[in-house]
Amino acid sequence: MITVSNLAMQFGKRVLFSEVNLKFTAGNCYGIIGANGAGKSTFIRMVSGELDPTRGQISIGSGERLSVLKQDHFEYDAFTVIDTVMMGNEKFWKVKEEKDAIYCKEDFTEEDGMRAAELEEQFAEMDGWNAENNAAQLLSGLGIKENLHYQLMSELSGKEKVRILLARALYGNPDNLLLDEPTNDLDVEAVMWLENYLANYENTVLVVSHDRHFLDNICTHTVDIDFGKVTLFPGNYSFWYESSQLALRQQQNQNKKAEEKRKELEEFIRRFSANVAKSKQATSRRKMLDKLNVEEIQPSTRKYPGIIFTPEREPGNMVLEITGLGKTADDGTLLFENVSFNVERDDKIVVISKDPRAMTSFFEIINNHDTDYRGKFNWGVTITNAYLPLDNSEFFNNELTLVDWLAQYSDDTHEAYLRGFLGKMLFSGEEIYKRCNVLSGGEKMRCMIARMMLRNANVMCLDSPTNHLDLESIQAFNNTLTNFKGNLILSSHDREFVSTVCNRIIELTPNGIIDKYMDFDEYLTSDEIHELRNKMYNL
Repeated sequence: MITVSNLAMQFGKRVLFSEVNLKFTAGNCYGIIGANGAGKSTFIRMVSGELDPTRGQISIGSGERLSVLKQDHFEYDAFTVIDTVMMGNEKFWKVKEEKDAIYCKEDFTEEDGMRAAELEEQFAEMDGWNAENNAAQLLSGLGIKENLHYQLMSELSGKEKVRILLARALYGNPDNLLLDEPTNDLDVEAVMWLENYLANYENTVLVVSHDRHFLDNICTHTVDIDFGKVTLFPGNYSFWYESSQLALRQQQNQNKKAEEKRKELEEFIRRFSANVAKSKQATSRRKMLDKLNVEEIQPSTRKYPGIIFTPEREPGNMVLEITGLGKTADDGTLLFENVSFNVERDDKIVVISKDPRAMTSFFEIINNHDTDYRGKFNWGVTITNAYLPLDNSEFFNNELTLVDWLAQYSDDTHEAYLRGFLGKMLFSGEEIYKRCNVLSGGEKMRCMIARMMLRNANVMCLDSPTNHLDLESIQAFNNTLTNFKGNLILSSHDREFVSTVCNRIIELTPNGIIDKYMDFDEYLTSDEIHELRNKMYNL
């Protein structure tokens, strides 16, 4: 259990939040949300003890252990993978180290023997004899193969280290678990494993994430940082988002009476409560929603970008033909081979692969950014294509202002015209004169989206479009693509994004493609598809 009392955080004159009084209890998972800069990571750092609050205090239940997802990828380079995970339980690791040191002594004394017996008892109580096996299970669940378990951390890639540090945080069933963006660099299978792990976790979890499907699947509560306050709501992210949007519509409808608004909110709560999908959480969440005071529901102060794609013309019957496409990576790895399919009208395709390089290579090829490939492709004559690449750094290696940068991609270069597009992407006032080379990752993505909006394209090629975006931008992007009148070809680790937008799945493998018109969640959980995938990857 974590208790927050009269907490306040202030940087100079800027107050992030004040008078925060909350209690986080076992058996619940709390998703922490807020606009960029609201203080989500700051709150997590205060709970972890890394950052002192301006006022107030945070206390952990007596004798309870707190575990935090580490972000330093080099801290454990001198240790093996398996040891790094076990070190996540500091008390256990100290017992193990002291016990091992005693047994390594040449002059073993009677006193050493007595101490060793005490440590052996503690070691057994902590399930020490199964420690390595427990660590190995976590690693395997997160996609770290057994042949890597006893390698040094320094020998592994950054993406592998992310998973190992996550296993370290989970190790030993901590009483309180703090996770800041735990799904970063995880593939869909690893995210599904983590969702299942946390949905059945009996202790206290606080998590910051931009993955809405992940938050919806694991969270019993939402902690919203807004209005300079930290407010606790029962329910997951979707409940918070839909209720805040309803409250906003009610606020804008001045003619509706207070009693009518109250009944509308109550009906919304009843409907949402009845549709809770997670069986483990259903009963408790219904009870919490029943207790929710409708006066607590209010519009958010968040700003959502105005992402609007307006195709200049409808795609014709011939959109894209791909025949015999193949690609080998620079290190000799076969990324995909014998890729042949036609994009049909109304197709909204998600392209997936076990190797992320395959997806990016595919997008680079069909957008004429890569000429080293086998096979051929042909776009239809009616098609105007807009491409959002995974790596956009080359677009911003200059000192142009935002308005001048956007002017490069527009026939109309009047500032008033361009300001309208930048304004939709939340760049207002003097911000349009910011220099390109000082933009954050999220600001660069919003500029790239503005560039796409200028194209009036009828086909969107999007390689990981939610990268670097905040929840508000992801939600706005998602809403727009759901209603897009043209074709979509995208890759994304955001399961909610894919599930709500795409109607066709194409998986690139070294032995051809898997091509299915089906629900994405069904694709991921189907035993038949699982067997087919193993065959296509020679597993």
